[in-house]
Amino acid sequence: MLLTRHAKERLIKRLAKRRKLMWVYSRLWDFLDRSVRVEINEGVVIFTDGGKSLVCAKLECERLSLEEIKSRVEGIKRPYECVFFDGRLARETVPKRFLELVPDGVYCLYINREKRSLYIGSEPPLLAITFRPAKKGERDSAKPLSPGGGTESG
Repeated sequence: MLLTRHAKERLIKRLAKRRKLMWVYSRLWDFLDRSVRVEINEGVVIFTDGGKSLVCAKLECERLSLEEIKSRVEGIKRPYECVFFDGRLARETVPKRFLELVPDGVYCLYINREKRSLYIGSEPPLLAITFRPAKKGERDSAKPLSPGGGTESG
């Protein structure tokens, strides 16, 4: 998952409380672990824990082997915001150095040279648009099931 500047600022304000990139992503992954995924339409996904919601847009990616990915980023000398979703790694570094931490395999690659961001993962990337308080419908969809395993009827 990649973050817009707005989403990153919201995550820092409401969740992470620190600006360091690894800290922001660590808190984001904790939030995703306890959240429910709600597919709004073919382009929008919301993750909610009942109190807060993360609104994301789906991004197009290419499925490539690690060697092909390395050849794509070979000429990049400036630091990028690099995210390896499967290994839960996030660093601001030169992509070539970052790829040394990624195991061999076939991954989805998304690279934005203008924003200097790189995503690698087994699932297609999402772009976090904003992090906000949950709306009523989102609070209801995040309610836990009753101890019996079904929903309560009243």
